[in-house]
Amino acid sequence: MEHAWSRRGSEYHFVQNQHLTLDDLRDRAQGLGNNYLFNYDSIPEYPRPEIHVSHLKHDTNREGLKGIKKSGGFKDPFGKGLVWWGLSVGGEELRSAEQRLLQETYPDRTEQQVQDQQSFLGKFASSPAFKKSSRLGSYRFTFPLQELLDAYKLQFCGGQQPVMRVYQTHLYKQEVMYVVLVHSPANEEQFSEYPLLTDDPNAVCCYKDGHFIWRPEAMCGTHRYELFQNDETQQMEAHPYLEAPYYVWDNVGIALHVEDKLEFDPLRLREKLKFCEGERLPQAPDNFDDFKKAEKTVRRLWPEDLERDEDPSPLERDEEQDINEAE
Repeated sequence: MEHAWSRRGSEYHFVQNQHLTLDDLRDRAQGLGNNYLFNYDSIPEYPRPEIHVSHLKHDTNREGLKGIKKSGGFKDPFGKGLVWWGLSVGGEELRSAEQRLLQETYPDRTEQQVQDQQSFLGKFASSPAFKKSSRLGSYRFTFPLQELLDAYKLQFCGGQQPVMRVYQTHLYKQEVMYVVLVHSPANEEQFSEYPLLTDDPNAVCCYKDGHFIWRPEAMCGTHRYELFQNDETQQMEAHPYLEAPYYVWDNVGIALHVEDKLEFDPLRLREKLKFCEGERLPQAPDNFDDFKKAEKTVRRLWPEDLERDEDPSPLERDEEQDINEAE
């Protein structure tokens, strides 16, 4: 595996051209000393849902926010031509994934069994991939996936559909990230070494019908629950697991290849911006503002908020949505 450092200052190893399952990743990571990845023998049973994601998020710090406002869009400040986004997964997506998993596991449930089923998937969705906090900064832009792809198609693809490819698998100390590359058809030759992202039912990530479909390999940072399947009652349950061992957790990164920047109207950028709490890491710089500082920063960058007839638009917080509250 190749070696690199992330913009968070974290060391990681990566494999080109593949999205490796955890089993395959263990074979490739022999000798790297990753204790989390090889802790699988102590991990209790946990669910493997299929999550359909229709929104992407881009987190940044105050300097990044200033750059986005000044340029009118998203560009790569590091000169590699890639703008990074993550999957935005909330209570609604988790509830849909839970119902999909139950239907696939127990397709012949009675109406009473359906009514008796208690929500369980949210208890397993405990890794940073499902938290509303950020590891990159206090400012989060969340866009509908289709809006992003439409803008990318018009600005970089001459109206043609963007091309999606299996780019890399990243292995950090506890995190695994599966990277999808999105590029213009004009750059086919440049990226031809990377396999196309196909609609493979066994793939960790694919794209279909306007959604990214993510099949998490590991949902939990700490395994505090064990999945119990009661085949007699056709129910799934989360039972407390007192040992609470640590394991790796995974997520999906979307890397948009841009020649310059992906532009949006300034008002649209402001509409899609929210504040998010920072998840401070020992090895990462302090890139976070408190809410009061963030409000002042946003009002200074978007003075047009104060010029409208209505009250100034408040900076909203990107907060947790419980799986049971999703509609």
